[in-house]
This record gives sequence, structure tokens and C-alpha cells, in this order.
Amino acid sequence: MLLTSIDPFFQEFERQFNRLTRQTFGDTNGTAMAMDGLRRDDDVVLRFDLPGIDPDSIEVTVDRGVLSVSARREEEVADNERLFVRERPMGTFTRRVYLSEHLDSDKIDAGYHNGVLAVRIPVLERAKPRKVEITRTDGKAIKA
Repeated sequence: MLLTSIDPFFQEFERQFNRLTRQTFGDTNGTAMAMDGLRRDDDVVLRFDLPGIDPDSIEVTVDRGVLSVSARREEEVADNERLFVRERPMGTFTRRVYLSEHLDSDKIDAGYHNGVLAVRIPVLERAKPRKVEITRTDGKAIKA
């Protein structure tokens, strides 16, 4: 897997804690951002669900191997309207992903379409699978 964490135990603990919190209290804090990760031959694609987000409020940054995605959903209540139910989270959404050293963080690109932000991260050439050529010897073992 090309996405890594400094501490796998803490990452799993945080994931389970966040899942339990969402189940217990509902997702009302505005910080959830669902993500899918895909590994392809030449790149990794991360897709973030950001429905109803103004594309101008989305920010994608990379700093020391950490990809950060943040977006903001603003309040949409006019002066002559009264809010009586709130289930849609408002505010700032943030997600951080630790990137492997096998990804080229200098060539990341991103696009937003139909409420989904897709971030493409190329895999470095040295990290791509390759075939190793086998040479025939005259029966002598290779010296290490």
C-alpha cells in the first residue's frame, strides 16, 4: 500500500474512535470527509466526497509528505428564513493523508466534478513493478 502512517496502531485507533463517535453522536461536527483510494499502474487516485461545496473553497496542500484537503460549506439561511432542522454539517472539513516516499508529491493534480474531488498522485519510476532479467552463468554460484 502506498499510503502510510507514522504509527499504524494510532491510525487504526483514530479510525475506530471516529467511527464510534459518528455512530454515537451523529456526524454533526462538520469534519467528516469520506475518501476512497485507488492504486493504478502509474498513479494513486484519492476521491473525496464534498457534496454542496463551492470549488473555490477547496484547498489541497502537501507539506513534508502529508497531503491535506480542506473545504468549507457556508451557512445558507437568508434573513427572512428560520432554520428549524439542521442535519447538514456546516463549517470547515479537513482530511490529512500520509504519503509514501514512493509517490511523486511534486506532480500532484486535482479536479472537482459532481461533488467529488479527485487527487491524482503519480508513482515514482523506481517504485513501479519491473521485471528483473535473469542471466545464465556457467554453473558457478553468484558471489555475494
